[in-house]
Amino acid sequence: MAGSLKSTSEGATLILTLSNPEHRNALGPDIYAAGIEALNAAENNPEIRSVIITGEGSMFCAGGSLQRLQANRAEHPDVQAQSIEGLHNWIDSIRTYPKPVIAAVEGAAAGAGFSLALACDFIVAADNAVFVMSYSTVGLSPDGGGSWALARALPRALASELLMCGERIGAARLHALGLLNRVTSAGQALGEALQLAARLNERAPNALASVKELINEAPGATLSQQLASERDHFVRNLHHANGGEGIEAFLQKRPALYR
Repeated sequence: MAGSLKSTSEGATLILTLSNPEHRNALGPDIYAAGIEALNAAENNPEIRSVIITGEGSMFCAGGSLQRLQANRAEHPDVQAQSIEGLHNWIDSIRTYPKPVIAAVEGAAAGAGFSLALACDFIVAADNAVFVMSYSTVGLSPDGGGSWALARALPRALASELLMCGERIGAARLHALGLLNRVTSAGQALGEALQLAARLNERAPNALASVKELINEAPGATLSQQLASERDHFVRNLHHANGGEGIEAFLQKRPALYR
């Protein structure tokens, strides 16, 4: 059975669920396209303030289907290149999406599933979750931005170990290394992610969009460039209606009501 991406909502949070349990929620072109479409629709919906990506059942995502990859070996290389472009377009849409995106991980996040989680702004994982860049185990190299994310987040030696040796790493260790935001009991990752989303949903959407853009720009910017960008975002947000509401609410010691 082909996988799908289920879309539901809880309050102001859109929940995207990888649904391919017979194949451990393996990814494929249809899911990439559905993910991009869902984010595009949610970006233009002011009622949606955050997104959670999770997997159906007890596993987050096993990455790409090895059966599909084996079949693609008989095709022209462009077939696989186009498939990876679909994945990369989805990854890029998550990274540049102006609202917070949270990965809620149960069980394993393997290969492109690990890359998918790393593309999100926050990762909430069950304490029995396992993360593995399994590409080299089957004679392949990473995709989905996994090498980019790990090389920036971890010391070179550890990134090399994960990517070259295909070492499994548990949630507790990744949390200690700063790659996970929350670790919770098995079966509770989505609930914990929803609580985090609820906190984010109470904040000014324009301010969160600015923070995400600034974080994305920082690694490639000089200090002078980043300072200029911070100035421009700050001034724009100060003169936004939410800036006035936030300051007034703080001075009046009441909760702010952001739009």
